[in-house]
Order: sequence, then C-alpha cells, then structure tokens
Amino acid sequence: MIRLKKGTFAAVGIGLAATVMLTAPLEADARRGGSFGSRGARTYNAPATTNVAPRQTAPMQRSMTDRPAGATQAGTAAAGAGAAATRQRGGMAKGLLGGLLAGGLIGALLGGGLGALGGAGAVMALLQIVLIGGLLFFLFRLFRRKSTGAPAHAFAGAGAGNGRGMASSFTGHQAPQAAPSATVSALRPAVQDQGADIAINDADRHDFERLLTEVQDAFSNEDFGRLRERTTPEVMSYFAEELSQNATAGRRNSVAGTRLLDAEVAEAWREGATDYATIAMRYESTDVMLDRSTGAVLEGDPSRPTDTTELWTFKREPQGQWRLSAIQEA
Repeated sequence: MIRLKKGTFAAVGIGLAATVMLTAPLEADARRGGSFGSRGARTYNAPATTNVAPRQTAPMQRSMTDRPAGATQAGTAAAGAGAAATRQRGGMAKGLLGGLLAGGLIGALLGGGLGALGGAGAVMALLQIVLIGGLLFFLFRLFRRKSTGAPAHAFAGAGAGNGRGMASSFTGHQAPQAAPSATVSALRPAVQDQGADIAINDADRHDFERLLTEVQDAFSNEDFGRLRERTTPEVMSYFAEELSQNATAGRRNSVAGTRLLDAEVAEAWREGATDYATIAMRYESTDVMLDRSTGAVLEGDPSRPTDTTELWTFKREPQGQWRLSAIQEA
C-alpha cells in the first residue's frame, strides 16, 4: 500500500485542481436559440458583426425565402467554421497541457516524475506544478490571442448625442463597410446578387426605434391589427402562431417598458426597388409569462428588466414605410 505524506497530498491536490480547470469549458452559451423571417438575398448570410453584437449570428432558422442552390451545406459549414476553429485551438492547448500535468501526477504516485514523495520531494513536486502551470498559462493566452479577431462594424466614433431617440443610441456616423471576412464571404453564394449598400439617416433610425417599441407593445397586447401594419406578412404569421400557442396553453406573454440602450447598423442595402436594413439592437424590457386566467407570473421577474441583444431586419417597399421582416438572436 502506497502511503503519501501531507506535502504530497497538497501537491496532488493542486495538480488535480489545475487539471479540472484545464478540462472545463471556456464559456457557456446561454443565448436563447431561434431566428425567423427574411432578409432578401441575404437571408441565409451571417449579418456583419458590430460592437453591439460582436459575435457572428447563426443562419436563419425559419424563413419562407428559398435557400439558394448549393448553399445548404456550405452555409452551415461556414457558419460553424470560426467557432470550431476556436474550440479546436482551445481544446488542443487544454488537452496537451492537461495530459502533461496528469502524467506528472501519475508519475508522482508511482514514485517518479515529480520526485520523491516526501520532505524535499514535496517541495520539488510543488515547484514542477508551478512550472507546468506557468507553461499552461502562456500557451493558453497564445492560443486565445490567435483565435480572437476584431469585430467589423458599420459605425465608428462618438454618437451625435442629441438626447432624443435612436439617433443618440446609434454610435457615430456611417462609414464604408470593411470587406467581409472569409467566413461571411463563404455564406454568400457568388451567383446571387447581394444588392448595393445604402445610407441610413436619422429619420430611418427614429423609425427603427419606434418600431422596436411598437412591435413589442402590440405583441404584448395581442393586437393583431397593429402587428400587421408594422411587420411583413411572413413575420406576422410567426407572431400569430406564437400568440395562438400561448393562448392554447393558457398563457400570455407580457412585455413592458421596452427601452433602446444601444444600436448599430450591421448592413443596409437595396435589392431592385426594395430597401433592407439589419440593425443590432440592445434593449431592456420587463418580459414575463403570465397565467391567462389569474394573471399569476409563471416565468420571469416583473420587478427586474432584462437586457436583450437581437438583430432586427427592416424592409421598405417603394413609397412605403419600414416594416419588420426578420429577428435574429445575437
């Protein structure tokens, strides 16, 4: 029977703790899944990233727009390429160094690797663990730095700051968009016209903020008439489906106090005579699910607003008004 002294227990304990830290995931994705609607020819493209929504958005999950030929597999593969590369690099670093550390611990238990298990041997064991930990930290930072890129955004600089509506929530003035990344380019079939970029002015921004609050209020009040006026027929059909499901289940979704916190134009373009604008929006609201009969709170906290970031796409026909045509989780 192998007997370990107190110093050895300390060394092994530290090593095991480090091993657990190595094998634990870097971060947990707690975002709600789901996206629906249409973005014209860019429906199955990942919108450009912004400071408000710096992570690349997943392709549209529910849409009545036909998927371009050959884009089903290529688009899905390209959308996960960046995340897969990050996971692979992080996993390689954690796996390699975790293996080294675990090997040292096994060696210590068998009488080698970390030195004699007693007296000065315990000190040597701790020293080796510290050295391995330093190497781990260095390589982890190296892999993490290589896998992190700077997000592209459509606005830069300080905001206009007029204190009224979305014009003050948008950051800065519009500038030419940078060339799309390789991943975004892969999601855009070369055979399909993506439209020409257009400028977004303050009047448009005020319309986007107004639609954010009005659509939320109409949905909360189950006002089908107001929803129909402010959304495309496709988005209206999805809202009607959700409201119907809630009613069947005896529930009602109450959304109150919607307030825009920040917003940026991700993309704005024209296809033929139709304009599109995808806006990254961060807003707060009190979002709860209520019992339809008693009004009791089933989900959510009515006393605490929640912070949400989404990509809303708006569509404008010739001589028409902006209408909501898609929502994507950021």
